[in-house]
Amino acid sequence: MAAPVSPDSIAPARRAALDDLFADCVDERGSVEPIQPEERAARRARACAWLAEQGGGSLLVEPGPTLEYLAGVSTYKSERLVALVLHADGACDWLVPTFEVSRITKEVQRAGADAAVHGWDEHEHPFAPLAARLRAHGSDRLWIEPDVRHRFVAPMHEFVSGDQILAADRLVQDLRAPKDAHEVALLRRANELTQRAIRLVSERVENGTTGVELAEMVTWAQHRMGLKGIWNLTLIGPAAAYPHGSDEPTEVQPGAVVLIDTGGALHGYQSDNTRTWVHAGEPTEEFARAWDAVQAAQQAAFAALRPGAPCRGVDEAARAVLTEAGYGPGYRCFTHRVGHGIGTEVHQSPYLDGGSEAVLEPGMTFSDEPGVYLPGQWGLRLEDIVMVTEEGGDHFGSWQQGPTSPA
Repeated sequence: MAAPVSPDSIAPARRAALDDLFADCVDERGSVEPIQPEERAARRARACAWLAEQGGGSLLVEPGPTLEYLAGVSTYKSERLVALVLHADGACDWLVPTFEVSRITKEVQRAGADAAVHGWDEHEHPFAPLAARLRAHGSDRLWIEPDVRHRFVAPMHEFVSGDQILAADRLVQDLRAPKDAHEVALLRRANELTQRAIRLVSERVENGTTGVELAEMVTWAQHRMGLKGIWNLTLIGPAAAYPHGSDEPTEVQPGAVVLIDTGGALHGYQSDNTRTWVHAGEPTEEFARAWDAVQAAQQAAFAALRPGAPCRGVDEAARAVLTEAGYGPGYRCFTHRVGHGIGTEVHQSPYLDGGSEAVLEPGMTFSDEPGVYLPGQWGLRLEDIVMVTEEGGDHFGSWQQGPTSPA
């Protein structure tokens, strides 16, 4: 893969030129307000209620997306345990190295995530203090958030009975997979902005533009609109035949296949869109046929969204269309799953793959991204963000309409 392009990696003179090129892109962060502290407090209360419904216990969360989701606190993963501990009785504790108490307390206060911050000293390690916090709240079980590192889980068995250390994967999915109305508004707007960026770039790209220059354009347009943590996979011609790209230098010429897969975050909620089109020319017969098949597969996956259906059925619906069109069986040309969950992470549980037994629920959001990849020729993928509703499915932004434009 080519080196990633970020706003900071773009040379100052190039940034100035891109500012002129995308002068019509303005900061859109004020179009939807960020998640508020009281909303995160309600999430913590839901987690505590879930623990109580399961018969009690406490949930351990390390820094990462779930901690940000629950508390709005963003800090790095340390060699030392820093954790939020939620209890079935509704209380919350922070457990941190003693020398970090002041810093973490400020972070907690800034986020409005009121909870007691407890320090542990270097000579005692965090495990006995953690066990003491569990005893203080009558917890005889410890639920482990999926991203907690094994280096911390393994020693806990000396302080908590091994059969009382439980995986909290289902709890995290139940909390984060279904989105509320505010989260939906953030996701919808983020994806609308990313789609707009791709359209604007396509209108300004010139023959001879390199893949790196095109990636800079896609990144800067989103940056000007206020998205953060922008990433992109910008592929031209044969390089697009590899779903995650290649580092082979490329440039745009008339008739070239252009694939742009990109996204960023609006107040922490992610976009992820892919558009594939032919630049300044007409598609070949084979490309047009494949593009139509991928579009039909994308729509079949969308039609399969309904509450109570298994996630695997969405992948199966898309793959059946591509197999019928001659791009199967199995993973022959469509080499990956049809989608992934999305929210505060670009990729999160559950996933739309052929082996998933997870059940679709209203409010769940996913990518819908079938593709066809022919090594040595080109690859194409169409990707949009979709949501399960009470009636079926919803879609953020607009679908790509044809193979000669990303609009």
